[in-house]
Order: sequence, then structure tokens, then C-alpha cells
Amino acid sequence: MAEGAEDFQERTEEATPRHREETRKKGQVAQSMEINSAVLIFFCFLILNFLAPYLYHEISLFTVQTLGTIGSVELSMSSCHSLFLLWTLSFAKMLIPFVLALAVIALLVNLAQVGVVFSAEPLTPKLDKLNIAKGFKRVFSKRSLFNMVRDIIKLLIIGYVSYLTIRSEMNNYIPLVDKDVWQILVFASKMVFRVAMRTALALLLLAILDYAYQKWEFEKGLKMTRDQVKEELKMTEGDPLIRSRIRRIQREIARKRMMKEVPKADVVITNPTSLAVALEYDRDTMSAPTVIAKGQRLLAQKIKEIAIQHDVPIVEDRPLAQTLYKAVEIGMEIPANLYRAVAEVLAYVYSLKGRTKINDAV
Repeated sequence: MAEGAEDFQERTEEATPRHREETRKKGQVAQSMEINSAVLIFFCFLILNFLAPYLYHEISLFTVQTLGTIGSVELSMSSCHSLFLLWTLSFAKMLIPFVLALAVIALLVNLAQVGVVFSAEPLTPKLDKLNIAKGFKRVFSKRSLFNMVRDIIKLLIIGYVSYLTIRSEMNNYIPLVDKDVWQILVFASKMVFRVAMRTALALLLLAILDYAYQKWEFEKGLKMTRDQVKEELKMTEGDPLIRSRIRRIQREIARKRMMKEVPKADVVITNPTSLAVALEYDRDTMSAPTVIAKGQRLLAQKIKEIAIQHDVPIVEDRPLAQTLYKAVEIGMEIPANLYRAVAEVLAYVYSLKGRTKINDAV
């Protein structure tokens, strides 16, 4: 019932850190495969252009060696096996630098997008993927429509960029009639490289827009209902009723501890009915009078009752009581701007008790 009710609730709440962490552990992250493809295409042709002299040399050497020795090789299982190993090593020597470079680039692109994520969740078989109804729903979903539009735009971009690049070299095609095969191949390879690089840059721009959309859609999907947020708070911080009871008990303990300090006070300054602030001052241990208890309404009445029981003087001073209550927390010394006012009160109290005045004490 609860899950059914959540399905009809709007996801209006931002995802909590715990929900984000759980989602990440499942391998669900904001990622655009278009960026991976565009970057790999760009660097694929860039690396091919960089490695072209090396690849040309290796391919030439392989061709010369193969054609020079193949006529003298006797056909047998051992000779075929040796040739297979030789050719495999030759191709590996040519391809390994290229493949390793692309692998490192692909790894760096993924790390830049999502960081380090290890999760076996995406590899776990899920029976709901065999659900035909859900399959049709995925096919005709907004995501599928967006992907289709994106792919159409990609084809249009590739076609348009290729057309512009080929048309820009139109004047160089006719002179190719007088060129040899090698020159034609060089011209064609340069043209292919130019088309590929321009297309990759255009696709990279489209991929950045796609990543922004994927990020937005991912954040939208992460949003939670209010009930989900409440349930998570219960799991992480406990039931709100229990937390409220704990805070109430803590306040009660602090209140009792504060009330035990009232008999030590030198004076209680009142509002006179709604506020009460108890001050203590020991010249040997304190640099200024300290608030040891304060309260309003019923708590203020309780402080005054304890003060009367222990013969602690009570002085009515509305402005001073209000200022002390608002500005000074329990256990803190009074600020310098209140020294004079408090000193006058303490001097009055001490004079009543027959003690020495403290005009110079604070």
C-alpha cells in the first residue's frame, strides 16, 4: 500500500546524500555515451595521423618479408603454425600502441564523467527486462524519442560537415588526373583525416549538449517523494518521535543541572515576572560575572523560588534582564558593555550583605 501510494506522489524533494550514494553503488550515474564516442573518434584519427609513419614502415616491412619468403615455404602444419605466429606478432606490434592509447583515453573520459565506480548491479540479470509491456513502453518513451532525434541530428551533422569539407577541395580534384597513385592516396588520406576531425569536433559539441541533458534527466530521476525522505530520515537518524523524546529528556537534564547552580548565584536579575537571570562572580577565578542560569515565565518563577529558598538576592532591572537573557548564554561571561550595569547591581547586593564593594572588580 505504501509503495502504491508513493507511485502517485510527485517527486519534488532533492535527493539526499544517502540516496545518491546508494544509487551510485548500483552503478546508476549521469553519463553520456556520446562523449565517449566523439572523443574516441577524434583521438582515433589523431593517433592514426601521429602513428602513420610507424604504421607505414611496419606494413611495408611485413609485406616485403611475407612476399619475399612465402614462395620458399613448404606447406605443412608446422610451417603454417610458424607463419600464423609470425603474422600475429607482426599485427600485434602494429596495433598494440594504437589500441593501448585508445584504451587509456576511454578510461580517462569515463573517469572524468563519473569518477571511480565499481558495481556488479548492472550485470545482474533482471526478469522485468523480459516484460513485453515494459519493453514497448521503453521503446516509445521520451528517452527513445530523444535518442532517435539525436541520432538523426548526428547523421545530418556528419553529412553536412563532410559535404562542406569535400566541396572546399573541389578545385584540387581535376589536377589528380596527372598524379600518380601514391599522390592520389596521400591526397585521399588527408581528405579523410580532415573530414573525420571536423566531424568529430561537431559530434563532440553535440555530445556536450547530450551530457547536459543526461545530467538533468538523471537529477530529475533522483528526486524523492516526501514520504521517501521521511523514511530515510527514520533509517538514518531514528524515528522523529524518539528523537523528540530524547531532546526533551536532554533539556530536562540540562534544566535540572542549571537549577542546582542557582544557590551559588550572587544575584538574580528579573524582569520582574517573565525573565530571570542568575549571575555568579568570583574575583579569584572569574574575569567577569558569569550567567549560571536563566529562564522565562515558569522557569523564571522556579529560579526565583530557589533563590528565595537560599537567600540569593533578587534585583528587578527590566532592561538589564532582557539584555542578559538575549545576549549571554549559560556558562558565558557577560560582555564588556554590560560591566558597568552589572557592577552597580553587584555593588548594591554586596552592600546589603555588608561585603566590600567591587567598583573596580569588573
